[in-house]
Amino acid sequence: MEQISKLECGRNRMAVRDTLDLIGGKWKVLILLTLNERPYRFKALAQEIGISPRMLSRELQDMEQNKLLDRTVIDAKPIGVEYSITDYGRTFGQIIEAMRDWGLNHRKEIFQ
Repeated sequence: MEQISKLECGRNRMAVRDTLDLIGGKWKVLILLTLNERPYRFKALAQEIGISPRMLSRELQDMEQNKLLDRTVIDAKPIGVEYSITDYGRTFGQIIEAMRDWGLNHRKEIFQ
């Protein structure tokens, strides 16, 4: 097995920590997974995921700052807001698929 330098180990840990900080908690991955299906208005997204409006608002703001999703104001009556995943946010697709696959295997292992 190839030896990894201390510098590379440090970079790897920092990269994983950055990823965990970005998708930390239980809601962000579910939000990305849901928005990957289609754009959602705020209230519909909260209901679909089962998250409080206050928590959803906080998570959406953070994800918007990190360029994972777009917020679009819908000029209708009543005025609404729609959220959609960005192309950059879609890059999490492989990570989410890997998490899903691991979770399915884990459930099989534990509940057999």
